[in-house]
Amino acid sequence: MRLPGAPQPPRSCLDMVRSATDAATLDAFRRRAWHEQGIAALPVAEITDAWLRQAITNEATRRWGPRNGRQTHGR
Repeated sequence: MRLPGAPQPPRSCLDMVRSATDAATLDAFRRRAWHEQGIAALPVAEITDAWLRQAITNEATRRWGPRNGRQTHGR
């Protein structure tokens, strides 16, 4: 409970409140990362070539470990 006229609590990136991010905003982030940093952020589900999708998944898993909360191939 806040008292009337009391100052607002400080804002922090650690607040557990997240803003909604739509597909267009995410695509803009990806585009900026590519142009400014040379980083390609590709949604794996959008890669249509099965061999390429698996190769990218394997490399990401090798570098950063398996994804959390995702069940694949019955495992």
